[in-house]
Amino acid sequence: MGKVSTMMINVLVVLCLFGEAFSKTKKHHEEISTEFDFFYFVQQWPGAYCDAKGRKCCYPNSGKPATDFSIHGLWPNYKDGGYPSNCDTSNPFDPSQIEELEGRLESDWPSLACPSVGHKFWAHEWNKHGTCSLFSTQQQYFQAGLNLKDQTNLLQTLKDAGIEPNDEFYNVEDMKEAIKEKIGYYPWIECNRDSDGNSQLYQVYICVDTNGKDLIECPVLPRGNCASRVQFPKF
Repeated sequence: MGKVSTMMINVLVVLCLFGEAFSKTKKHHEEISTEFDFFYFVQQWPGAYCDAKGRKCCYPNSGKPATDFSIHGLWPNYKDGGYPSNCDTSNPFDPSQIEELEGRLESDWPSLACPSVGHKFWAHEWNKHGTCSLFSTQQQYFQAGLNLKDQTNLLQTLKDAGIEPNDEFYNVEDMKEAIKEKIGYYPWIECNRDSDGNSQLYQVYICVDTNGKDLIECPVLPRGNCASRVQFPKF
């Protein structure tokens, strides 16, 4: 066998090995992209969103949402603080898959961004976060979020502890204790500031098992801190 033939065979062998290694690496990354350790279930207080310094607030087409916490998202996360995103581009958001839930989503999972974005908000949540979950359908993913909102019932939980959305200031630790008394685990509370510089109750993070229904102790907490006392603004 000549030198040229031997060289060609060696090149082909290298290419085959490289192709196999690339295939394994690609498969490995695909498998990792759908693995996660827990969910952050994030609920937002609309009064703080609309009162935040430098932010405008627009109501959805269905009108002003009820005076209640709304869902921001159900987000897969890693224990190291990172998170997967956009895991399956072959399964993009399809509004027809959530038609049965749309009325409930408009009231409990709305966007207050300006200009109003309609389905684009839900599309963002599914494409970025839902495709990384273990839910096989979009309806299952959004239904899980709605179920968790019912299960945690944050506004009533806080009201039962004498913590009302009345523009008064409350201790953050009292808020956390009230929620722990209800759900069994401490939440993480995120704050923002209004135009007067007041620290406000903005979002509540609750940790959920990968099955999307069982509440758990948070393996890792988001960054940031609130003041010791924060305003619970009206809406």
